[in-house]
Amino acid sequence: MKRPAVPAAARRRVTAIAVMVLAACTAGCGQAASHQAPRPAPALAPSLNTSLATTAGTWAAVVMGDTGTSDNAFSQLFTRPAGSISWKLVTPPGVATNGGFVLATQGSRSLIAGFRPGVDLTFSALTATRDDGTNWQPGSPLQPGLADVPDALAAAPGGGRMLALLLGGTVTQSTDQGTHWTTLPGLRSLAGTAAGRRCSPAALTAVSLTPAGTQLAAATCTRPGIAGIFSYTAGRWQAAGPSLPASLAGTATGVLRLTSTPAGNEALLAAGTGTAASLLATWTGDGDAHWTVSAPLRLGAAAVRSAGFGSAGTAWAVLTDGRAETIGSPAATWRALPAVPPGTAALAPGPDGGFDALAVSGSKLTIWQLSPGATGWTTTQVINVPIEYGSS
Repeated sequence: MKRPAVPAAARRRVTAIAVMVLAACTAGCGQAASHQAPRPAPALAPSLNTSLATTAGTWAAVVMGDTGTSDNAFSQLFTRPAGSISWKLVTPPGVATNGGFVLATQGSRSLIAGFRPGVDLTFSALTATRDDGTNWQPGSPLQPGLADVPDALAAAPGGGRMLALLLGGTVTQSTDQGTHWTTLPGLRSLAGTAAGRRCSPAALTAVSLTPAGTQLAAATCTRPGIAGIFSYTAGRWQAAGPSLPASLAGTATGVLRLTSTPAGNEALLAAGTGTAASLLATWTGDGDAHWTVSAPLRLGAAAVRSAGFGSAGTAWAVLTDGRAETIGSPAATWRALPAVPPGTAALAPGPDGGFDALAVSGSKLTIWQLSPGATGWTTTQVINVPIEYGSS
């Protein structure tokens, strides 16, 4: 079946948060900085290319085809079962993919894929699998469609609870596997709360759910001193974000990713601009009450091209200069991986503690493996994807 084109990953844009973090600020505070004038929010651009892991395996979404054009670039979905070294193509059939995939897992072998609006699509179709992508069941569509960010969709294991961030800053939730949706206060409502006024949000960038089911949202804050992660409690949004190290006080900070893990929640933040930019990981295991923040990783002149999460607190990032970095847990530090192979769209933690790099060249996906302790990548698999160019 023909699949519509998806825009190239280079067109993905996530607006970063402009924040000056005070060293004495506790998690989610910002009272002392609330009087300061808004500042411009620097632009960062992680794509929708990503991977996520469950106890049953790993999923990865990458753009393939002619990634330099919107008419001949196609989003594809792959999975690697737990304990296996082989990936297989499981792109859902019959769904328009010209806007790209947004993924959320309910654990085990289940995955929900949301398809962003594209060429002629003004809504987001949802489809779910409970058997590693062998069979897919359509769900109720979302209107006006999912936002153009990697974490626009979240799901909780069991119970059917889901959370979605839509275009225009609308937040909506479902408690019955996506059959019915209820709108929550979105960007405008957040801006009117006490926490929102201290943030002065320009946009929402992600949603997530805590293990207890509390809704989380990340926002671009234009006022300094605010970590832009919020929880929806007692019918309103409240500040819940972490403080950053004193060494980064006075820098602009952006929430690049926000996700749930079996142990809690995890986020990736970018602090500063230009050659002073840094990347940080942050974790909470108690629903957002206390966060642990990693030491900063200096990015230099590079930006984050793609990023994702593994199990047990692992995070990874591919940078625009070909570097790749990973961090394994709140107690760990950033670790540089060997330069990624050409065309690497995403990484995925391997079953033995190593990494796989998913490299794209037209309709060919090459899997490169980095074994623990190795100094270079080794080709382990090549998948030729049937792409019908000009079918959009």
